[in-house]
Amino acid sequence: MAERVEVKQSVLKENDRIAAGLREEFARRRILCLNLISSPGAGKTSILEGTLEAFRQTSRRVAVLTGDIQTERDADRLARYGFPALQITTGGTCHLDASMVQRALGALPLDGLDVLFIENVGNLVCPASYDLGEEHKVVVLSVTEGDDKPLKYPGIFRRARLMVLHKIDLLPHTRFSREAAIADARRVNPEIEIVETSCLGEPGLGAWLRWIESRLEDKRQADRPVRT
Repeated sequence: MAERVEVKQSVLKENDRIAAGLREEFARRRILCLNLISSPGAGKTSILEGTLEAFRQTSRRVAVLTGDIQTERDADRLARYGFPALQITTGGTCHLDASMVQRALGALPLDGLDVLFIENVGNLVCPASYDLGEEHKVVVLSVTEGDDKPLKYPGIFRRARLMVLHKIDLLPHTRFSREAAIADARRVNPEIEIVETSCLGEPGLGAWLRWIESRLEDKRQADRPVRT
């Protein structure tokens, strides 16, 4: 058992080294990198489809890296919106790691990019442990899942800057307790921000899009020279 723990720590240490380099590169290029994590079927790809559709109406330059264990279906869906979208197929691994992202970035046009979305493999456990050099982790929780996810998988809720409470339009048709999910998420992470979204009915993706714009404004303000 001790040997397995030592190997895992070594893997994570190497991952963190690569992730630190990625973070420096994103900062140098002023790219906002967001790492989306959820259970399978929570709606990450649908959120990204709506997000890319919205960005088509702006001058923002965005790109997507999307992880999947076997298929390239998600990248095919996202590429229809005209932005660069690359699939990272993990070949059975249940999460992305920093070396996978590093290799994929070589095929992406990074000059002038405003936002890089990383859609992690559907899993609430392993992706939480791997730093990909992102600026923020975003956890997506849909109301078609159990409202006990924040307490059952606290690692990702503790590390996430934002919880997207998704498919909220379906709430009347489920036994999901919105109040319990929010309270438990804040019990795990008192600082976590929360937005409610849907792709088909109201309220749509407006709160999520405004949150992204706020993070871009944060970066713009941070880059402004300090007057003395």
